[in-house]
Amino acid sequence: MTKQLTGWHVLAIFGAAFTVIIGVNLTLAFQAVATFPGLETRNSYVVSQAFDDDRSAQEALGWTVSADVTDEELHLLIDDAIGPVVAHIKSATLGRATHVGEDITPEFLHDGTRFVADIPALGAGNWNLRLAAEAPDGTAFRQRVIVRIAP
Repeated sequence: MTKQLTGWHVLAIFGAAFTVIIGVNLTLAFQAVATFPGLETRNSYVVSQAFDDDRSAQEALGWTVSADVTDEELHLLIDDAIGPVVAHIKSATLGRATHVGEDITPEFLHDGTRFVADIPALGAGNWNLRLAAEAPDGTAFRQRVIVRIAP
């Protein structure tokens, strides 16, 4: 005895398939909105007008920036062609790339070679240090430095 595929069966199959598709899409959309860290700038047009000049001035500094974590210390090294640079750090935020729930604001002190900050133990993975500094000549410097923590 074989069962016959009727129009109602086909309608139920299509309804179930679209319910699953719409449910998954809504779940992903709500998760994307819930983890969005927020507005980067209020007026992107105004920021874009000075972008090329700001980037050129920042590149002219010739700085190389790196950061790493050992134990519960964050090390930030800013170098130029001559050696270590002692910049004025205006702001620094260390956090995950995907959400702001674990963001911390390290308090850096310069030890003669690099900047050092005490931080709580971090979980493994990809972390971002969003740095805003000022050169001794007053040039603004902004960069996102990737910090990878091994498991």
